[in-house]
Amino acid sequence: MNPAFSYYRLRLVAYLQDHFPEKSGDHSFIQERADTAAEAYSNAVRTGYSHNQAEEIASRTLFEGLHFSPHDTLVEVLWNEFADIVPYSYATTLAVNLLPLAQPIFDRYALSDNFAFTAEYELLYTELTGFILQIAEEHGIQ
Repeated sequence: MNPAFSYYRLRLVAYLQDHFPEKSGDHSFIQERADTAAEAYSNAVRTGYSHNQAEEIASRTLFEGLHFSPHDTLVEVLWNEFADIVPYSYATTLAVNLLPLAQPIFDRYALSDNFAFTAEYELLYTELTGFILQIAEEHGIQ
């Protein structure tokens, strides 16, 4: 196994576990993305980029499309809007459980790396707040 490949795979798995837990078990996605990042690094070095520049290129490749996290957005809503009923330490676990239920809400938006900086983000945030409130009222938060 190529050490650079392993390095990118490990970086991606760690990132996905924290920000995209629903993707952390997608071995083919991880393998493909890590291979692409390792190839981008090698190509950059071969074409004359410094190792630091090549690493920056590989990192952009590795994390492309993964800067906006639905999981992190749910955690943010739980921390900001439901801190009185959801302990801070439980928000990440609860977000993992809520994500499949909230996926239809996320699907209505064109999510991108810069989505958090758009006007639509506020609409999504408000919609998620209402969704979680409805879940809490109907089923409680567990």
